[in-house]
Amino acid sequence: MNREAVIKELAKIDYPGLDKSIVHMKVVKDVLAENGKITVLLSMQNDEAYMEIESAIEDLFGEEITVKRDAPAKKSINYGNTSNPNNRAPYAKRVIAVTSGKGGVGKSTVSVNLSVALAQKGFSVGLLDADVYGPNIPRMVGTAHEKLRWNERDKIVPSENFGIKIMSVGLTTPSSDTPLVWRSSVAVSALIQFLEDVDWGELDFLVIDMPPGTGDIQLTMAQELPITAGVIVTTPQPVALDDVSRAIMMFKDIKVPIGGLVENMSYFIAPDTKKRYDIFGEGGGEKTATRYSIPFLGKIPLDMQIREFSDNGTPPVAMGDELQKEYYKEIAENLLREIGHPA
Repeated sequence: MNREAVIKELAKIDYPGLDKSIVHMKVVKDVLAENGKITVLLSMQNDEAYMEIESAIEDLFGEEITVKRDAPAKKSINYGNTSNPNNRAPYAKRVIAVTSGKGGVGKSTVSVNLSVALAQKGFSVGLLDADVYGPNIPRMVGTAHEKLRWNERDKIVPSENFGIKIMSVGLTTPSSDTPLVWRSSVAVSALIQFLEDVDWGELDFLVIDMPPGTGDIQLTMAQELPITAGVIVTTPQPVALDDVSRAIMMFKDIKVPIGGLVENMSYFIAPDTKKRYDIFGEGGGEKTATRYSIPFLGKIPLDMQIREFSDNGTPPVAMGDELQKEYYKEIAENLLREIGHPA
């Protein structure tokens, strides 16, 4: 079988998940014929798709052909620094990093609803779930059932819902309870891939849901992205405020501008008596914002319906009542004002 005949047969194989052949997509880099043996060189980075294509070629030709991979060079993992960061997301006009001092304060809920609120204003918004060990974003935006897909340019296709584009490491695992037992270097590499190898398109805002605390992910994002503003989430509880103070000082130390602080679970209104209860204390977020001279973006009460909306994958800023929507719209408007962007 000569080279032309092999290429003609290879054109019968479609790229996984697409209705286009591997020849049409230029995945077949070359077909070499030497000493009566034929070798097919495939040029691609996607490991999963490569294995499927390799298997399809072997099924088509049997032992007549050898399949080899000539993958493009790996992207640089040379880190920038916080005073002069790289820009791994040139497609995003502004990057918003949402973080917290500790887990369980509603950081991901704020990230989702802030993103949707910005999209409701007509902005093009991407939401990157960088909380690699606790990726809750897919559940909160109703995309937990989806898995990674690649387009014809060998780029990862982000999920879309509620007017925003979404990418999360939670979409890469076989099941929702699969733990990611990764060292921080592996987690960082995965996030850099999500910044560079996802087909985000042109974005007005890339919102990043950071993990809680002050670790490698926060430092790396500050080194690899020109962050427009950090948004810090806390509850009024003193234990949470102790930790959020460290998160504030981390952003200050690494020269990330702070767009403001959000106080979540601020109070509870009993549905039967309408009496207000300050379960986690009162005014702690505002006092902390004043103490560190950072903007206070707004309060969100402890609301059972907000929790139900989030668990059901329906963000309250999109599906809640007018009062619930207003909590997040106000935060978005205040943030836009702080970063000098017209609301």
